[in-house]
Amino acid sequence: MPEMTPRERVKRFFKREPIDTMPVFSGMGMVTIQAIDKMGIRFAEVHGSPDYLADSASTSSDIYGFDSVVVPYDMCTIPEAMGRGCTVYADAEGILYPTVPSKWDNYESIEIDPDYAAKARMPVVEDAFKKLIADGKYAVGSWVLGPFTLGGQVFELDVLLKGIKKEKEKVEGFMEKMTDVVIDVAKRYQALGTDYITIREMGSGTDLLSPRMWKQLIQPYLRKIFAELESPKILHICGGTDLIVDLMNDCGADALSFDQKNTLAETRKKIGDEVILLGNFDPYGTFCTMDASEVEGVIKGCIDAGVDAVWPGCDLWPEVKKENVEMWVKTVRKYGIRPTPAVGRV
Repeated sequence: MPEMTPRERVKRFFKREPIDTMPVFSGMGMVTIQAIDKMGIRFAEVHGSPDYLADSASTSSDIYGFDSVVVPYDMCTIPEAMGRGCTVYADAEGILYPTVPSKWDNYESIEIDPDYAAKARMPVVEDAFKKLIADGKYAVGSWVLGPFTLGGQVFELDVLLKGIKKEKEKVEGFMEKMTDVVIDVAKRYQALGTDYITIREMGSGTDLLSPRMWKQLIQPYLRKIFAELESPKILHICGGTDLIVDLMNDCGADALSFDQKNTLAETRKKIGDEVILLGNFDPYGTFCTMDASEVEGVIKGCIDAGVDAVWPGCDLWPEVKKENVEMWVKTVRKYGIRPTPAVGRV
């Protein structure tokens, strides 16, 4: 059988059909400084142009041999469109991600423009998707923040957390609003033809919320989201997750993604061999500070722990060491020819 194309490999992977080798990809941003430099632009210019956004993603994959492209890179597109603004640091020469300059601080002030999906940079992201999908070379990954994490971008988190007991109805109403936005945007991306989508409920790990609180505040809304979305659909959470793996696995996602704090081998035992497991190396430590000679051990450790694909625990920090990223790809190709618990090989 001839070698699969990157897009074919990822699409078959999520269908749990046999593939030729483990794909090298992610559900989060994989833009690299090498691509930015090759394009002759500054990182700050990427976020506002569909061409720059698409080309920086595909150029990164061209350089390293990734199997997918993922946009956008920042978490401000939806908050900006919802009227909270966006600071893009347009004059910055280095790597500075856009931030949200203002948040709602009371429930009464929350007002979401019903036409938000056509505002600000939302069309920029959708046009970038269209370009990448039309190119057809790589699998196109999309992502949306989960309702709690998105809520933390537009509303003062301490007000939300303090209100869980005293203002339960207001908190639930707010989470419903955020959930509706997540579903709406995710469906828009899927309707464009993206190949998979990751719901990133990043800020909900047990570093912040107890398992009991997670079950009450997070799980019902994730269940609603995944019930509305088409497959492939992935749930990603950063931070401590060992205590909520079973709860995450009961949300309706096709795959679970974790960062470096998760004990992968134990997670595989909990979820069994039917669920696609993704994770979980520290992208900054592995690609920006570690010696390249150490990278193979990190990546092989993930494979040995039972993942179906070796994902970074979050977005790549663009200023990666080229030799470190190359070792990620080389190691996955070397050891990824073996079948994994949920995905076989041809």
